[in-house]
Amino acid sequence: MFEVSISGRFVAAHQLRLPDGTLEPRHSHNWRVMVTFGGVALDRNGLLLDFNEIKTRLDELLAILFDRNLNELPAFTGRPPSAENVALHVAQQLGGLLPQGVRLTCVEVEETPGCIARYHPQRVTT
Repeated sequence: MFEVSISGRFVAAHQLRLPDGTLEPRHSHNWRVMVTFGGVALDRNGLLLDFNEIKTRLDELLAILFDRNLNELPAFTGRPPSAENVALHVAQQLGGLLPQGVRLTCVEVEETPGCIARYHPQRVTT
C-alpha cells in the first residue's frame, strides 16, 4: 500500500466544556493538521495523489478556520471544537473528494506541541 501525507497549519481559538459544566477560558492554539491518504495502485503518472492538488484543498479548508473562534463556526454546532472534532471535520471535508482507489486513512491534529489527536475513518465495505 502507498501512503501520501500533507500538512498545514492554522491559528484559532476555542473553549471546551470542563467536567463541572463551565467553559474553560477562551484561548488560541497554533494548530497543525496532517492528512494521510492510502491506496494500492498509482495512476499513470506514478502518483497516488497530486501533492499540489490535495495541499490546495487542505489549505482552503484550513483558511476557513484561520483566526476564528471555532466555537462560533457552523462546523462545530452541536459538538465541541476539540482536537478530535477538528480532525473529524477535516476528514469529513476531504474524504469524499478522492479518486477511486484512494482513501483517507488518518487525520492528525496537533493542538499544542506533543498534544495530538488522530482520527482514522472506518473502512467502508460494500
